Amino acid sequence: MSLRRTAAALAASTVLCAVAAPVAAADESPSAQAPAQRDLPSGLYGKDDPQYDGVWRQSTALLAQDAVGVKPASKAVAWLAGQQCEDGSFASYRPDPTEACTAKTVADVNATAAAVQALAALGGHGERVERAVKWLRLVQNDDGGWGFNPGSPSDANSVSVVIGALDAAGEDPAKALSAKGGKSPYNSLLGFQLGCDADKDERGAFAYQPDEKGRLAANDDATAAAVLAARGEGLATGPGGEDGGGEDRGAAKALECGEDGEGGAERTPAEAAEAGAAYLTRVLEEGGGHLKSAMPGAEEQPDHGNTADAVIALAAGGHRDAAAKSLTWLEKNLGSWDKATTGPAALGQLVLAARAAGGDPADFGGVNLVERLNATGPAPVHVPSGKGGEDGGRQEASQDGDGSPVMWSLVGAGLVAGAGAGFLISMRRRRNR
Repeated sequence: MSLRRTAAALAASTVLCAVAAPVAAADESPSAQAPAQRDLPSGLYGKDDPQYDGVWRQSTALLAQDAVGVKPASKAVAWLAGQQCEDGSFASYRPDPTEACTAKTVADVNATAAAVQALAALGGHGERVERAVKWLRLVQNDDGGWGFNPGSPSDANSVSVVIGALDAAGEDPAKALSAKGGKSPYNSLLGFQLGCDADKDERGAFAYQPDEKGRLAANDDATAAAVLAARGEGLATGPGGEDGGGEDRGAAKALECGEDGEGGAERTPAEAAEAGAAYLTRVLEEGGGHLKSAMPGAEEQPDHGNTADAVIALAAGGHRDAAAKSLTWLEKNLGSWDKATTGPAALGQLVLAARAAGGDPADFGGVNLVERLNATGPAPVHVPSGKGGEDGGRQEASQDGDGSPVMWSLVGAGLVAGAGAGFLISMRRRRNR
């Protein structure tokens, strides 16, 4: 999933903005200004308005840093942990986390699941992770899935990021059955996949949600997210998925359908992931290495975020050659994605994509993505030198009480440059707004 926001989030944003517009016009006082116009928390990554993606982009940034051996500033981690409500959920952003969550606090399933993945990867937050997972299970829909907010219909993107959260927390998604109906997240996720009765070019793709008539339409964003989740993987998966391995497993296996459109009805999650990967590979090749924007009404243009997600999904399935081709496109076209300059979510996606596909986030088409990402928030405690990875040397930052760096020093006599043996694969692990 683009460690990204779903179409539902944008739709909700549009509704909220429409409701709030008359108030903003009538009240131009400082208290009515958008969060981006006021001082933002010092531990938060990024300078844009965090109202709809604060927790998401923080989680993405922390996941990406951890994946390449960077130890983030303590206040950056504390900010994310402090966004959690007492019931275990996270909202998209809480301007004042000292105020208790109330019935008016809008819980965000995607933000909660992303935060679980980040806090689980960082370690030392077991109680918070447990509470968040308990809340996610509490709001699980009868079909085994989740929607963007509790009670909303399940969608492929939300189900996918929650599967990643369950995996990160050490739980088997296949055993996370709904209280009513006994359905697993995989039951819900596979219900969004287009089968042999779909147009030939769309078979294997996933829909975001069925339309009002129950019909499914291929959605590249949802497909990238679902292909990763169908393998039981989270956002920070390493090369070849949890089982690792750097060998290319060849082309993904498409759905086997008869000429009359029969077949492919019963699929395991692994088979569904392969079929989705085959669809992604074909669409990427047709696009010259990238996916196109799927936003309603948007001009046809490359979608860098979804392309990065597709790279992660293909790499997790061992389809290294296909992933590498799109990673190369991202490297060559990095300059055309404005969010990849100062956007922590976009930079985090690229770091995770490069790592998953065997690239070097510290030399991504001549750009050090890790350095750019680090610059969007408080200076990290520890940054590996060289190309990345724990074996490439160490830099330490002495910290004051709130995690701000007061001095940098090189540790160790004889740092071994370029000795990295690949990037750190986090013990356990869907976004760009």
